[in-house]
Amino acid sequence: MKKTNTVAIVTMFFIFAMISFVTNMAAPFGNIWGYTYTWAGMMGNMMNFAAYLFMGIPAGKMLTTVGYKKTSLIALAVGFVGLLVQFISSKVGADVAVFTVQGQVVALNLIIYLLGAFICGFCVCMLNTVVNPMLNILGGGGNKGNQLVQLGGSLNSLTGTLTPFLVGVLVGTVSDKTSMSDVAPLLFIGMAVFVIAFVIISRVAIPEPALERARAAAASGAPIVKNQHSAWSFRHFVLGAIAIFFYVGIEVGIPGELNFYLSQPVEKGGIGFEGSAAIAGTLVSVYWLLMLCGRVLSGVVSTKVSTRTQMIFVSSLAIALLLIAIFLPESITIAFKAGVVPLKCLFIALCGFCTSIMWGAIFNLCVEGLGKYTEQASGIFMMLVVGGGLMPLVQNNLVVPAVGYINSYWFIIAMLAFLLYYSVWGCKNVNKDIPVE
Repeated sequence: MKKTNTVAIVTMFFIFAMISFVTNMAAPFGNIWGYTYTWAGMMGNMMNFAAYLFMGIPAGKMLTTVGYKKTSLIALAVGFVGLLVQFISSKVGADVAVFTVQGQVVALNLIIYLLGAFICGFCVCMLNTVVNPMLNILGGGGNKGNQLVQLGGSLNSLTGTLTPFLVGVLVGTVSDKTSMSDVAPLLFIGMAVFVIAFVIISRVAIPEPALERARAAAASGAPIVKNQHSAWSFRHFVLGAIAIFFYVGIEVGIPGELNFYLSQPVEKGGIGFEGSAAIAGTLVSVYWLLMLCGRVLSGVVSTKVSTRTQMIFVSSLAIALLLIAIFLPESITIAFKAGVVPLKCLFIALCGFCTSIMWGAIFNLCVEGLGKYTEQASGIFMMLVVGGGLMPLVQNNLVVPAVGYINSYWFIIAMLAFLLYYSVWGCKNVNKDIPVE
C-alpha cells in the first residue's frame, strides 16, 4: 500500500472516531433534559440528526467543489462551535422562560442546547460524507472497501463506548439538580480534540478523486454533457438509502431507549433508582463496545465473507435477540454493584454486535457499481441519516407512551425486517446497463 494511502486511511479512521464521539453525547445528555421535560429526552438526538436532512446533499456537492480535505476542515470548525454552544447552555438561560409545551415552561437554556446539537449535526454529516466514500475508494470498493469502512468503524465504536460511560460517571444519578454543568468536562475534551484534528488534517495529503475527474475533464476540452442518470437511477441505491434511514434509527433507538428504561423513575415508565444512571451508562457502553468488537471481526473476515452474507446474519440475529428481550420476564435479573436490573437489558445491549457492521455494509452495498455517481450518492445517503433522529423520536414520544419501553422494541424489529429484506434481495444491482465512467 502506498504511503500516501496509509496516511489518508489513518486520517479517515481518526475522523470516524470523532463522528461517534459527538453523536453519542446526545442520548445520555437527553437524560439530563428528559428529567425536567419528558418530551425532550430525544430532542437533542433529533436535532443532531435533523441536520443531516439539510446538509446531506450540500455536503455531497462540497466533495465535488472544494474536495474531501476542505470539507473535513470546515466540518471540524463547525463541530467546535456546536460543542461551545452546548456548553453555553450550562451557563445561561435557565431562568429565562421562552414558551410552554405540555403545560411546562421551557427555559432558554434548553433552546441553546438544542441549537448546539443541531450545529454539531452539520459537523458529523459533513464528516460522514467524507469518510465513507473515501475509505471505500481507498480500499478499491467491494469487500476490501467494506473492510476499511469496518476497521474505521471500530474506532468509531471505541469513542461511542467511552462517551455514554463518561456521561454516566459524571452524572451518577439523574435528579432535578442535574444540569449540563455536570458534563462540561466532556464538552471541553470534545472541543480540544476538534482543534487537534483540525491541525492534523490540515497538514496531511488526502486523495481528491472528484476534483481530479473535474480537472481531467477540463483538460480534455471535451464539451460538458449533462448526465441523463443519477444515483437515484439505481434501484439498489434507492433501497439502500431507505435501509440507512431505518438503520440509524435502529442504532440510536436500541441503546437510547435502554438508557431511558434504566434511568427514568418508575412513575415515568422506567425502573430508575439511585445509581441506575451509572448502570445504564455501563450497559450502553457494552452495546458500543460490542459494536467495536463486531467491526473489528468484520474487518478481519470481510475479504473472505461477503458483505451481503454478513448483513443477512446480523439482521436475523438482532431480531432474535430483541424477541428474547421482549418475552423474557422482568423477574429474571442480573446484579450490578449499584443494583439489580432485568436480564432482558443485557440481550438488548448484545444487539450492539449486530448493528456494528450495518452502517459500512449498507453503504458498501448501495454504492457498489455507481462510479461517477458515488459522491452524489454519499450526499443523499447522509441526508437519509435523518432517520436516526426521526425514528427514535417516534419510538420515544409515540410508541413508548402507548406500549412502554420494552414493547417499543417491536418498532425496532419492524425496521430490522426491512434490513433483512434488503440484504437478501434489495441490494442486487439490476441497473448495470447505466454507464458510470
